[in-house]
Amino acid sequence: MLDSFLTRAALAGVGVAVAAAPLGCFVVWRRMAYFGDATAHAAILGVALALSFQVPIFLGALIVALAMASLVTSLSGRNVAVDTLLGVMSHSALAVGIVAVSFLENVRIDLMAFLFGDILAVNRMDLLVIWGGAAVVVGLLSWRWSALLTATLNEDLARASGIDPQREKLILTVTLALVVAVSIKVVGVLLIAAMLIVPPAAARVFARSPEQMAVLAGLIGAASALGGLAASWQFDTPTGPTIVSVAAAAFVVCTVIGLVRQVTARG
Repeated sequence: MLDSFLTRAALAGVGVAVAAAPLGCFVVWRRMAYFGDATAHAAILGVALALSFQVPIFLGALIVALAMASLVTSLSGRNVAVDTLLGVMSHSALAVGIVAVSFLENVRIDLMAFLFGDILAVNRMDLLVIWGGAAVVVGLLSWRWSALLTATLNEDLARASGIDPQREKLILTVTLALVVAVSIKVVGVLLIAAMLIVPPAAARVFARSPEQMAVLAGLIGAASALGGLAASWQFDTPTGPTIVSVAAAAFVVCTVIGLVRQVTARG
């Protein structure tokens, strides 16, 4: 079954959706969209370093994404405007990564594939990495779900309950870096943040509990991946951007339905 590249692509897209959905909910709740962008953009520097030292690209992207996320977390709140800090570090890391890639000799690399993804080139080892990463992400967030929710809602309440908000933030940081590393080949560094934010934002319209929102976000993300793959195959469009476009369309539809429901309820 895995001999078909379309089957591998579909499994990869669903795997990324499974990994991104629960974490994306916390990104939306904590308003960490730009934080996710900065971490994703830094991954391109990890790609350059991985190719330079001839180590797996997943490992290079994971290490640099984790370093970026940890650095931003440690610097935030120290008399530095967080949005300014994220903007500087995000675009600087992306620019330095692209420049670093250009200096690599005797290495043929499709830069567009890392920027926008190349889901159709996913192989069996990539699938193992994606689904292994998704299992770790889901397991980690399930283990800390209650504590993460409490720390997200109110840090003072979390401390009163014996929960360390900084520790929970660190868990989110590690998880975000892992999601970035496993997603880079599917949607690319420029679109990872979209897959983290758009499905949860769409699910938020219908969810009545945090758990329900995470599940709905996963379903919307998986449907977007499969729908985007099918549309890309049908209309010969770039697959990564098409997946995100389908997710954006789902968000628009969900938002319109939510507005109609509000108007109907008031009437």
